[in-house]
Amino acid sequence: MAPDTKTVEDFIVSRGMKFPRHPEIIQGKIRRMLRRGVYERKESEAALRVVRKDDVVVELGGGIGYMSTLVATKRAVKSVHVFEANANLIPYMKSVHQANGVRNVQVTNAILGPRKGKVDFYIREPMLGSSMQVLEGEIDPPSVKVDVLNAKTTLKEIGANVLICDIEGAEVDLIPDIDLTGLRAAIIETHPQWIGPEGVNKVFRALMDAGLAYYHRGSEGKVIAFRDRW
Repeated sequence: MAPDTKTVEDFIVSRGMKFPRHPEIIQGKIRRMLRRGVYERKESEAALRVVRKDDVVVELGGGIGYMSTLVATKRAVKSVHVFEANANLIPYMKSVHQANGVRNVQVTNAILGPRKGKVDFYIREPMLGSSMQVLEGEIDPPSVKVDVLNAKTTLKEIGANVLICDIEGAEVDLIPDIDLTGLRAAIIETHPQWIGPEGVNKVFRALMDAGLAYYHRGSEGKVIAFRDRW
Protein backbone atom coordinates (compact mmCIF):
# COMPACT_ATOMS: atom_id res chain seq x y z
CA MET A 1 0.00 0.00 0.00
CA ALA A 2 1.35 3.45 -0.91
CA PRO A 3 2.42 5.60 2.08
CA ASP A 4 -0.24 8.24 1.37
CA THR A 5 -3.08 5.75 0.93
CA LYS A 6 -5.54 5.70 3.82
CA THR A 7 -8.07 3.04 4.73
CA VAL A 8 -11.31 3.32 6.66
CA GLU A 9 -9.41 2.32 9.83
CA ASP A 10 -7.44 5.57 9.58
CA PHE A 11 -10.57 7.66 10.22
CA ILE A 12 -13.30 8.21 12.75
CA VAL A 13 -16.62 8.80 10.97
CA SER A 14 -19.04 11.24 12.59
CA ARG A 15 -22.29 12.43 10.97
CA GLY A 16 -20.96 11.03 7.71
CA MET A 17 -17.74 13.09 7.93
CA LYS A 18 -14.28 11.56 8.16
CA PHE A 19 -11.76 12.67 10.77
CA PRO A 20 -8.20 11.34 10.47
CA ARG A 21 -6.95 9.66 13.63
CA HIS A 22 -4.37 11.85 15.37
CA PRO A 23 -2.80 10.84 18.70
CA GLU A 24 -2.47 14.44 19.97
CA ILE A 25 -5.75 15.93 18.73
CA ILE A 26 -8.34 13.15 18.43
CA GLN A 27 -8.15 11.66 21.89
CA GLY A 28 -10.20 11.10 25.02
CA LYS A 29 -13.51 12.93 25.17
CA ILE A 30 -13.24 14.27 21.61
CA ARG A 31 -12.74 10.76 20.20
CA ARG A 32 -15.68 9.39 22.18
CA MET A 33 -18.02 12.21 21.15
CA LEU A 34 -17.06 11.88 17.49
CA ARG A 35 -17.77 8.16 17.57
CA ARG A 36 -21.16 8.77 19.17
CA GLY A 37 -22.01 11.51 16.66
CA VAL A 38 -22.55 14.11 19.39
CA TYR A 39 -19.44 16.27 19.00
CA GLU A 40 -20.55 19.92 18.65
CA ARG A 41 -24.14 18.64 18.57
CA LYS A 42 -25.88 21.88 19.56
CA GLU A 43 -23.76 23.99 17.21
CA SER A 44 -24.34 21.50 14.41
CA GLU A 45 -28.12 21.53 14.84
CA ALA A 46 -28.06 25.33 14.87
CA ALA A 47 -25.97 25.46 11.71
CA LEU A 48 -28.21 23.01 9.87
CA ARG A 49 -31.24 25.17 10.75
CA VAL A 50 -29.64 28.52 9.92
CA VAL A 51 -27.06 28.08 7.15
CA ARG A 52 -28.38 28.01 3.58
CA LYS A 53 -27.13 27.13 0.14
CA ASP A 54 -24.77 29.77 -1.29
CA ASP A 55 -24.11 31.43 2.09
CA VAL A 56 -20.65 32.86 2.76
CA VAL A 57 -19.71 31.71 6.25
CA VAL A 58 -17.03 33.09 8.56
CA GLU A 59 -15.94 30.91 11.48
CA LEU A 60 -13.86 32.40 14.27
CA GLY A 61 -11.82 29.54 15.69
CA GLY A 62 -11.84 26.44 13.52
CA GLY A 63 -10.81 23.78 16.05
CA ILE A 64 -10.55 20.38 14.36
CA GLY A 65 -12.44 21.57 11.28
CA TYR A 66 -15.77 20.07 12.34
CA MET A 67 -18.10 23.01 11.73
CA SER A 68 -16.42 24.18 8.53
CA THR A 69 -16.67 20.64 7.11
CA LEU A 70 -20.28 20.29 8.26
CA VAL A 71 -21.59 23.44 6.59
CA ALA A 72 -19.48 22.88 3.46
CA THR A 73 -20.74 19.33 2.95
CA LYS A 74 -24.30 19.52 4.29
CA ARG A 75 -25.44 22.93 3.05
CA ALA A 76 -23.59 23.57 -0.25
CA VAL A 77 -22.41 26.98 0.90
CA LYS A 78 -20.57 29.25 -1.49
CA SER A 79 -17.52 29.39 0.79
CA VAL A 80 -16.31 29.12 4.37
CA HIS A 81 -13.56 31.34 5.77
CA VAL A 82 -11.96 30.08 8.97
CA PHE A 83 -9.79 32.31 11.16
CA GLU A 84 -7.79 30.15 13.57
CA ALA A 85 -5.22 31.54 16.02
CA ASN A 86 -3.54 28.18 16.71
CA ALA A 87 -1.19 27.47 13.81
CA ASN A 88 -0.60 23.95 15.17
CA LEU A 89 -4.23 22.99 14.46
CA ILE A 90 -4.30 24.17 10.86
CA PRO A 91 -2.54 21.17 9.22
CA TYR A 92 -5.01 18.81 10.91
CA MET A 93 -7.97 20.99 9.97
CA LYS A 94 -6.85 20.97 6.34
CA SER A 95 -6.46 17.18 6.45
CA VAL A 96 -10.12 16.93 7.55
CA HIS A 97 -11.19 19.12 4.64
CA GLN A 98 -9.14 17.03 2.23
CA ALA A 99 -10.50 13.74 3.60
CA ASN A 100 -14.05 14.98 3.01
CA GLY A 101 -13.45 16.44 -0.44
CA VAL A 102 -14.01 20.00 0.77
CA ARG A 103 -12.52 22.60 -1.58
CA ASN A 104 -14.39 25.79 -0.73
CA VAL A 105 -12.92 26.41 2.73
CA GLN A 106 -10.12 28.91 3.26
CA VAL A 107 -8.17 28.75 6.53
CA THR A 108 -6.17 31.75 7.80
CA ASN A 109 -3.86 31.78 10.81
CA ALA A 110 -5.19 35.01 12.33
CA ILE A 111 -8.01 36.48 14.37
CA LEU A 112 -10.36 39.32 13.54
CA GLY A 113 -10.45 42.55 15.53
CA PRO A 114 -11.38 46.22 15.34
CA ARG A 115 -7.96 47.07 13.85
CA LYS A 116 -4.87 45.37 12.44
CA GLY A 117 -2.12 44.36 14.82
CA LYS A 118 -0.69 41.46 16.81
CA VAL A 119 -1.90 39.61 19.89
CA ASP A 120 -0.38 37.06 22.28
CA PHE A 121 -1.65 33.49 21.90
CA TYR A 122 -0.83 31.05 24.69
CA ILE A 123 0.14 27.53 23.64
CA ARG A 124 -0.88 24.54 25.76
CA GLU A 125 -1.20 20.79 25.61
CA PRO A 126 -3.53 19.42 24.46
CA MET A 127 -3.57 21.80 21.52
CA LEU A 128 -7.29 22.53 21.82
CA GLY A 129 -6.62 24.08 25.23
CA SER A 130 -4.62 26.98 23.78
CA SER A 131 -6.18 30.43 24.01
CA MET A 132 -5.65 34.19 24.06
CA GLN A 133 -5.84 34.34 27.85
CA VAL A 134 -3.54 33.50 30.71
CA LEU A 135 -5.37 31.00 32.89
CA GLU A 136 -5.64 31.33 36.64
CA GLY A 137 -2.48 30.02 38.28
CA GLU A 138 -0.36 30.13 35.13
CA ILE A 139 3.01 31.86 35.28
CA ASP A 140 4.62 33.01 32.02
CA PRO A 141 2.97 30.39 29.77
CA PRO A 142 4.62 29.99 26.34
CA SER A 143 3.09 32.25 23.72
CA VAL A 144 3.37 33.31 20.09
CA LYS A 145 2.28 36.46 18.30
CA VAL A 146 -0.75 36.06 16.04
CA ASP A 147 -1.93 38.51 13.37
CA VAL A 148 -5.09 40.49 14.02
CA LEU A 149 -6.94 41.45 10.83
CA ASN A 150 -9.36 44.36 10.57
CA ALA A 151 -12.74 42.69 10.94
CA LYS A 152 -14.82 45.28 9.09
CA THR A 153 -12.55 45.25 6.04
CA THR A 154 -12.13 41.47 6.06
CA LEU A 155 -15.84 40.66 6.37
CA LYS A 156 -16.65 43.13 3.59
CA GLU A 157 -13.98 41.73 1.26
CA ILE A 158 -15.20 38.18 1.87
CA GLY A 159 -18.86 39.13 1.50
CA ALA A 160 -19.71 37.19 4.67
CA ASN A 161 -23.36 36.86 5.65
CA VAL A 162 -23.16 34.17 8.37
CA LEU A 163 -20.93 34.16 11.46
CA ILE A 164 -20.09 31.11 13.58
CA CYS A 165 -18.14 31.76 16.76
CA ASP A 166 -17.33 30.05 20.05
CA ILE A 167 -16.98 32.71 22.74
CA GLU A 168 -14.58 31.50 25.41
CA GLY A 169 -13.28 34.80 26.76
CA ALA A 170 -11.59 37.43 24.61
CA GLU A 171 -14.25 37.06 21.92
CA VAL A 172 -16.83 38.59 24.27
CA ASP A 173 -15.12 41.95 23.76
CA LEU A 174 -14.38 41.30 20.09
CA ILE A 175 -18.01 40.81 18.97
CA PRO A 176 -19.23 44.27 20.13
CA ASP A 177 -16.16 45.90 18.53
CA ILE A 178 -16.69 44.66 14.97
CA ASP A 179 -19.24 45.71 12.37
CA LEU A 180 -21.82 42.92 12.06
CA THR A 181 -24.40 44.84 10.02
CA GLY A 182 -23.80 42.79 6.86
CA LEU A 183 -24.77 39.51 8.48
CA ARG A 184 -27.93 37.54 7.74
CA ALA A 185 -27.39 35.17 10.64
CA ALA A 186 -25.03 34.24 13.47
CA ILE A 187 -24.46 31.16 15.60
CA ILE A 188 -22.68 31.87 18.86
CA GLU A 189 -21.66 29.41 21.55
CA THR A 190 -21.49 31.33 24.79
CA HIS A 191 -19.88 30.11 27.99
CA PRO A 192 -21.84 31.88 30.76
CA GLN A 193 -19.70 30.23 33.41
CA TRP A 194 -16.70 32.13 32.01
CA ILE A 195 -18.11 35.38 30.61
CA GLY A 196 -20.92 35.92 33.12
CA PRO A 197 -24.28 37.64 32.56
CA GLU A 198 -22.55 40.86 31.53
CA GLY A 199 -20.71 39.03 28.76
CA VAL A 200 -23.87 37.31 27.55
CA ASN A 201 -25.68 40.65 27.45
CA LYS A 202 -22.81 42.19 25.47
CA VAL A 203 -23.15 39.52 22.80
CA PHE A 204 -26.95 39.80 22.60
CA ARG A 205 -26.77 43.60 22.42
CA ALA A 206 -24.14 43.58 19.66
CA LEU A 207 -26.15 41.18 17.49
CA MET A 208 -29.40 43.04 18.08
CA ASP A 209 -27.69 46.34 17.20
CA ALA A 210 -26.62 44.70 13.93
CA GLY A 211 -30.29 44.14 13.05
CA LEU A 212 -30.46 40.47 14.04
CA ALA A 213 -33.08 38.85 16.27
CA TYR A 214 -32.81 35.89 18.62
CA TYR A 215 -33.90 32.77 16.73
CA HIS A 216 -35.36 30.27 19.18
CA ARG A 217 -35.59 27.33 16.76
CA GLY A 218 -31.83 27.40 16.21
CA SER A 219 -30.91 27.95 19.85
CA GLU A 220 -30.33 25.41 22.62
CA GLY A 221 -28.71 26.00 25.96
CA LYS A 222 -25.60 28.13 25.62
CA VAL A 223 -25.67 27.95 21.81
CA ILE A 224 -27.67 30.87 20.48
CA ALA A 225 -28.76 31.62 16.95
CA PHE A 226 -29.69 34.97 15.45
CA ARG A 227 -31.32 35.77 12.11
CA ASP A 228 -32.33 38.96 10.37
CA ARG A 229 -35.83 37.55 9.93
CA TRP A 230 -37.66 34.31 10.68
